Amino acid sequence: MKLISYNVNGIRAAMKKGLLDWIQTEDPDIFCIQETKSQEDQVPAELFTDLGYTAHWHSAEKKGYSGVLTCTKVAPSKVVYGMGMDKYDKEGRVLRTDFGDWTLVNLYLPSSSSGEERHDFKMGFLDDFGQWAKKLLKQRKQLIIVGDYNIVRLDIDIHNPTRKDKPPGFRPEERAWLQAWFESGFADSYRELHPDTEDQFSWWSYRAGARKNNKGWRIDYVSISDILTSVLKSARHGYEAVHSDHAPVIVELDL
Repeated sequence: MKLISYNVNGIRAAMKKGLLDWIQTEDPDIFCIQETKSQEDQVPAELFTDLGYTAHWHSAEKKGYSGVLTCTKVAPSKVVYGMGMDKYDKEGRVLRTDFGDWTLVNLYLPSSSSGEERHDFKMGFLDDFGQWAKKLLKQRKQLIIVGDYNIVRLDIDIHNPTRKDKPPGFRPEERAWLQAWFESGFADSYRELHPDTEDQFSWWSYRAGARKNNKGWRIDYVSISDILTSVLKSARHGYEAVHSDHAPVIVELDL
């Protein structure tokens, strides 16, 4: 099973840059998009069906904002939109699809770059999502949670770990949550196979040639429940994909 997770920072803009051609070349079984910034009726369904995918959208109520999309060649046995918490679900951040005895969650975790109010919102989301996910893990042992987590995990996951200003996504309380996440039932698929590899990032600022100079952050993850580490075959970043300020994360599991 080949899975792709990709924050495209606006799916319509990414399509104009060749997103669907790249997807066709990679030919994943399932691809998950974050930050669609679109409603379902704004993107023709045949763009996905022509490639063999069924699209499942969870868009934000606010147009042009947030949103997740899961496209799959394998018919899900169950689809759940959101966590049942309106203050988060109206932003289109969580989409669950079950496939027999395993479950995939497409996640777009909030950014807090706009100020302290959104930082408080993000920390509340982390707490509530964490509890929701742990309950789900008890029910669904084979659980994969992909997406843009908007948090740097390790010092090697950012180009300048000694910075003192602790910007959003690199604040101690965020990183502590993420580290605890990967110590309580979930594995970081990329680090599971590449524990010490440096300069592997998934997001770069648009400023000052950050991507060209590889001054980035790793904030996009494929979390897998610990029981699935034995079937993880590969994990990499698709650096050839340049449809966004993020790079996709691509994993293969023997499911």
